[in-house]
Amino acid sequence: MSQTPTTVRADAATAAPAGAQPRPARTGRPRARAGRAPWEEPPTVLGQGAKGITLAGVIAAVAVPLWIIALTSISTPGAVNRAGGLVIWPDGITFDAYRQMLGDGTVRTALMVSFAITVVGTLVSMIVSVTAAYGLSRSESFAHRPILTLLIVTMFVSGGLIPTFLVVTGLGGYDQWWSLVLPSAVSVFNILVLRSFYSTTSADLIDAARLDGAGDWRILWSVVLPTSRAVTAVIALFYAVGYWNSFFNVMLYMPTSAEKWPLQYVLLTYVNRGNGLPGSVNSGFGAANAQTAPLTLQMAVVVLTLVPLLMVYPFMQKHFRTGVLTGAIKG
Repeated sequence: MSQTPTTVRADAATAAPAGAQPRPARTGRPRARAGRAPWEEPPTVLGQGAKGITLAGVIAAVAVPLWIIALTSISTPGAVNRAGGLVIWPDGITFDAYRQMLGDGTVRTALMVSFAITVVGTLVSMIVSVTAAYGLSRSESFAHRPILTLLIVTMFVSGGLIPTFLVVTGLGGYDQWWSLVLPSAVSVFNILVLRSFYSTTSADLIDAARLDGAGDWRILWSVVLPTSRAVTAVIALFYAVGYWNSFFNVMLYMPTSAEKWPLQYVLLTYVNRGNGLPGSVNSGFGAANAQTAPLTLQMAVVVLTLVPLLMVYPFMQKHFRTGVLTGAIKG
């Protein structure tokens, strides 16, 4: 006696072990790949190819200049002469440029000055930004609305370069270390990003801390900062990169004190203005008695300024998406 498909399915369900869930019938639709929403269409070959080409182009735009700079910095004077400038393919390798650069007292001093300015400036900027952002994020804080409005106005209206120079020099900042830090210690944009993130801190956590007798400083240190490590790390990186690459304040307030110049300003004077390093043996590009081509030494200084940033960014990359983007979405 033949059985209908309905009877067969019923018998199979009856024969299933007790407690087992019957398998759903297959509908013929392909299962959605893990990580892709059911309503999203599967990628096409053309779309995947376009993404790959775009990604390869972006990587090439970043990697090729770094490759050329690094290769030129370790090329011999003859290779630089034969290439007519920047070297694209290895043709004679030497590290004389780095030995000459690191053996020069000006570069070593400038490197230490840059590290000191970056560390001190980042610390000062973070203290000011974090405390200001936390105070502005609390609705019960004194005059937080007028202060916030005043800060936002300064983003669009500023006194200008000359009034800033007159204020700093009037306070005795000319040829002083603090003039390289304090004039650029506050970024209103960074304060607003931090404030937006701090405003969304769980009110239950703050109330629980207050019930335990914690004050505002204790809440900031033990509750707010631990729950916002990502955005704090990203803002600290922004400040550190700004101080590391800064040279304009040196041009304004410290143009003649060569022993106080950071590395970026030494690079500016050497690369853009063509000034040689003190004690350099170079007498011109391609000179017979030149041990290192000037362009090679210039690229070596550029590499020296890039290395600290390239070492820090991979460790901070994981905080970008959970830091700035999360704060922007919550704001």
